Amino acid sequence: MQKLFHSKSIDDMLAASQSQELKRTLEVKDLVFLGIGAIIGAGIFVITGIAAAKYAGPAIMLSFVFAGVACALAALCYAELTAMIPIAGSAYSYAYATMGELLAWIIGWDLVLEYAVAASTVAIGWSGYLVSMLGGLGIKMPKAMTVSGLVEDGGFLNLPAMAVVGALTYVLTIGIRESSSANNIMVLIKVAMVVLFILAGMGSVEVHNWTPFMPYGFSGVMTGAGVIFFAYIGFDAVSTAAQEAVNPERDLPRGIIISLAICTVLYLLTAAVLTGMISYTELNVPAPISKALHSIDQGDLAFMVEVGALIGMTSVILVLLLGQSRVFYAMGRDGLLPPWAAQVHPKYQTPYVSTVVVGVAVALVAGVVPLNVLSELVSLGTLFAFAIVCGGVVMLRNRRPDLARPFHCPGVPYVPVAGMLICAWLMINLPHLTWALFVAWLVVGLGIYFTYGIKNSLLRNS
Repeated sequence: MQKLFHSKSIDDMLAASQSQELKRTLEVKDLVFLGIGAIIGAGIFVITGIAAAKYAGPAIMLSFVFAGVACALAALCYAELTAMIPIAGSAYSYAYATMGELLAWIIGWDLVLEYAVAASTVAIGWSGYLVSMLGGLGIKMPKAMTVSGLVEDGGFLNLPAMAVVGALTYVLTIGIRESSSANNIMVLIKVAMVVLFILAGMGSVEVHNWTPFMPYGFSGVMTGAGVIFFAYIGFDAVSTAAQEAVNPERDLPRGIIISLAICTVLYLLTAAVLTGMISYTELNVPAPISKALHSIDQGDLAFMVEVGALIGMTSVILVLLLGQSRVFYAMGRDGLLPPWAAQVHPKYQTPYVSTVVVGVAVALVAGVVPLNVLSELVSLGTLFAFAIVCGGVVMLRNRRPDLARPFHCPGVPYVPVAGMLICAWLMINLPHLTWALFVAWLVVGLGIYFTYGIKNSLLRNS
């Protein structure tokens, strides 16, 4: 029982990362684009409108403020830990170094949920945008090929969703530099589309659309903040690529903080313009931004934004698959998952087996299971991971004050504690069903740990 809470030596973790090193090619620019690639996607193109319609109304702007504050506090904590422990695995690795193996497994299993379910959900949204765009061009795709058979009659297999996941899995397998270059191009395109929407819509904002401003009360604002946390998973993905950064001690904190700042500003402006252009009651649709543009007779611009959304969600899927495979790699490296999870390709220097396994699983789920309703579950998992990271900063400051910290989180312990409290508050406001599903997922994960991981853990057997 005592070994369940043994933590790994940070010095040993860094030494192991050098002996099993992935290819270091990512610079600060690539890390910023990696973060934006995961943050700007389904959250801004889909979730913003749905959360406004169902939970917060025009006060979705306040929801983004609360979520942004929680993310900023967590980002400062992430920055300290990623600079100090620049290895693959993100919050899983940090928990292993601070809180012990059992909690590390729990957070690792949580990250599996966070990335895999999010990637599948975004792939389904990607398929919907593709079908909509092709429909506007007069090309009709059969429902049996584009809708999950578990959603409605007539559906069978969501082939576009499976195809995009398969293609991106191949890109990730052949190399992180190739993946990063593709992501950078997609990020530039989708950010341009978001800015174009903001500029085009500002002149059509009607103040009366912001009334009532808070139709669901303050509790609705907080629920909305919890739901849209799905959109902020991106800067966590930056830390999962720590072992592939050229200068992680300097560049990782910059990548995390800069990507979060840029995306938070874009989210706030988009939410304000969107709810000002059209009544929040009309935004519970798969493409709310496109609908808002059609409402002001900007059909051509709406088509351009649809293309941008399609590209944007492609980069989100890419980064989520990247993050998931790196978490698998870290857990396999520690013996908590089978050895195949940590195998690195001799030519491409990527964890290719983990990448392929994750890609196949996500493609199958996206092809047959409707996961849009699980965005709240992803938000809960993200908040849980952020709270653990904030706690890890406080624990390491007390246990290992001697460690070199290239980046210092300001205001310790107040900033990390505030981050934990805000994340906990947002988690509490999520629906009861979401909590039930989250607990069930953790129970399954604990079953795997106590039947396999606990017997094969390198830490326990050392």
